[in-house]
Amino acid sequence: LVLHPHPQFHGTMNHQIIYQCYYAFAHRGFSVLRFNFRGVGRSQGSFDHGTGELSDAASALDWAQAINPEARACWVAGFSFGGYVASHVARAMHPRHLVLVGPASQNFTLASVPAGTLVIHGEADEVVPLAATLDWARPHSLPVVVVPGGGHFFHGQLPLLKSLVLRHLSATAH
Repeated sequence: LVLHPHPQFHGTMNHQIIYQCYYAFAHRGFSVLRFNFRGVGRSQGSFDHGTGELSDAASALDWAQAINPEARACWVAGFSFGGYVASHVARAMHPRHLVLVGPASQNFTLASVPAGTLVIHGEADEVVPLAATLDWARPHSLPVVVVPGGGHFFHGQLPLLKSLVLRHLSATAH
């Protein structure tokens, strides 16, 4: 399950970072689902400040698990606001692994996440300062992969971002 950035700031399932995560999972043979939160694109409803979006993600994860009952593991990835939602999905539904890219650690309260979560953050993130993500990760003993010179949208660094996700999948997917 791959979750997109903030709907009120043009976040959709068609965001380039969402595509990179999607392609990384697909490349490794995963069944992958990306979708628009309520009120985005042609979806029904309207932005619900995280509560409804968590419900959207939980429903999507339930559906994905129902059509893939033989799946050995469940992964959730999210970018920015999608990382916030992913952290709460992890607390409620216990997927095996998480990938958080530029999680919205300054603007939203991220939930505790499982050990082994991949956290990627740009060194020069202009939306969510690196320090905010480091401060959130430290008490959870989570390492943060810092992309040198990377901004929030990883302009010019999308292949690197995809390779970091692929490397993590190769190291942890069984």
